[in-house]
Amino acid sequence: MNILLDMSHPAHVHLLRNVYAQLVNDGHKVYVVAKPTKAITDLLDLYHIPFVPLGGNRDSMLGKAFLQISNFFYLWYFVVRHRINIGVHGMTMAWVSRLTKMHSILTDDDDDAVEPLYARYAHPFADVILSPEGTMRKSKKTIYVPSYHELAYLHPNEFTPNPSVLNDVGLKQDEPYFILRFNAFKAHHDVGVVGLTIENKRRLVEYLNTKGKVFITTERNIDDEFKPYQLKIPQDKVHSLLYYATLFVGDSQTMTSEAAVLGTPAIKCNSFAGRLSVPNEIEQRYGLCYCFLPQQTDDFYAQIDELLNIPNLKKEWRQRCERMLVDKIDYTKFLIWFIENYPASVSEARNAGDKFWNKFK
Repeated sequence: MNILLDMSHPAHVHLLRNVYAQLVNDGHKVYVVAKPTKAITDLLDLYHIPFVPLGGNRDSMLGKAFLQISNFFYLWYFVVRHRINIGVHGMTMAWVSRLTKMHSILTDDDDDAVEPLYARYAHPFADVILSPEGTMRKSKKTIYVPSYHELAYLHPNEFTPNPSVLNDVGLKQDEPYFILRFNAFKAHHDVGVVGLTIENKRRLVEYLNTKGKVFITTERNIDDEFKPYQLKIPQDKVHSLLYYATLFVGDSQTMTSEAAVLGTPAIKCNSFAGRLSVPNEIEQRYGLCYCFLPQQTDDFYAQIDELLNIPNLKKEWRQRCERMLVDKIDYTKFLIWFIENYPASVSEARNAGDKFWNKFK
């Protein structure tokens, strides 16, 4: 088959990179289109994934709209020229599928309520939508999968942490340290969303610095006062460092879930807290993360204190993580099967029982 993967965010690279490698290995012709921003292209180069640049980066909603139109016409030409059979991920991909012979598969792990534009303008045009169980979705095209996007690349089948990363950043075995992530909130669904203020970032760094080493990773430019703490290791080592960390703290959606599925206690503070089904499940069902609104900073800091006073904290979180993994599948395994067996895979997955999902664990 001729398959097209859309990677318009660093998280999409991680979601689909193992899928890409296996599909190529299975003999398919796989193309990748990607937003040509440094965070994305650096990852694609790191994982040796060739790509075609699509569009650019716009912060304003009007700019995003014009870019979307431009991307549509380019992708339409690309799909026809390369006779794409299946396109995976992305609103533009779904639009183009309505005017070509390509089938579109959307992978979406956010609830409709927090991404109304995407739900309105992408979901109706896709052939099928793949979403984690529990996601609040109106579309009847949705197939609910017992997994998280992060388990496409951080499931034990897909990821083995490398302890040598501790030496890379000057840490000793069992030395406490903290990973902090500060988000930019520039996506279309981030309008009106806020995270940690500069004052709270400063307070957080000053406090955690008394408990261990602090490393900060940020989506865009980092504030000058935090540059001494900026994490400077290759992107493919970040998840190993996150695995061994004492805590993850920040306002990032994705990295909170990444830490949680790796068995690292995760604490998030932004105005998405309590509004998203996936992190709500990770928090309420498995106890792997904690989410707070910006106005709940006292509770936010109290939770950090409470965690740091738990004996054998990492051991406890590893056990919680194992309980989560019993219920979830390797998302990469499922995606490969779903794509290679499409369209028969649609009805089979939609009517699946527990025995069906077990083959992807």
